[in-house]
Amino acid sequence: MLQDLPPDVELCPDITDLVIEDDAPVDHLISEKQMRLLTETLYSNPQVLSADQFLVAANVGVFYALKQPPLVPDVFLSLDVAVPQDWSQKQNRTYLVWEFGKPPDVVIEIVSNRVGNELGRKLTDYAQIGVAYYVVFDPLQQLGTPLLQTFERSGNHYRAMTTAWFEGVGVGLTLWDGEFEGKRDRWLRWCTQSGTVIPTGFERAQQERQRAEAERQRAEAERQRADAAEMRAARLAEQLRSLGLDPDA
Repeated sequence: MLQDLPPDVELCPDITDLVIEDDAPVDHLISEKQMRLLTETLYSNPQVLSADQFLVAANVGVFYALKQPPLVPDVFLSLDVAVPQDWSQKQNRTYLVWEFGKPPDVVIEIVSNRVGNELGRKLTDYAQIGVAYYVVFDPLQQLGTPLLQTFERSGNHYRAMTTAWFEGVGVGLTLWDGEFEGKRDRWLRWCTQSGTVIPTGFERAQQERQRAEAERQRAEAERQRADAAEMRAARLAEQLRSLGLDPDA
């Protein structure tokens, strides 16, 4: 059973000797790209969330209780929290629940092998520390379960969801077949309630370029139509003059 969260800031531990990073590498390219896709997208589209401030991070320790090792989600999202600007302070470089005042709202685990306990110990631990939504994405089908599974906290446990829309957060997840950074695959993407994929910064810029090009082409077509109309009017005027008529009359 996990220990309770510190009830008062005065009870927070001295973190001088706390190990907040171990320099362990990301396990494989799939996870690395998938994590970046999930974090970058929200920072490129902050307006989609139901909060003005948020933190989305990958492979950052979540320290939830005194004298307990952290949980380290592949990706987590926490609403209504502000990241301190002074990163010279150790407590500002990791996620101390007693400092931020709440656990993350969404945790995403990306399965890379069969020993990660995504549907065992982690399922229990994240529920007990108060994470509202828990997601397991299994891109290589290591667990023999559905590619995407979502859970919602009910009491101190999780119940399986039939959707990947997180009402309390204002965003959802969907599977998307497409290309990200030159790799075509099936990716896990943030989406709106209607299922529309939220674009990355690169995709938004690409969309803006396409819109600008479409507008340029529309303006060019309009100019060509105007030029053609002017030429027709000039020819008609010349014909009228050849007949001894004043085109301006």
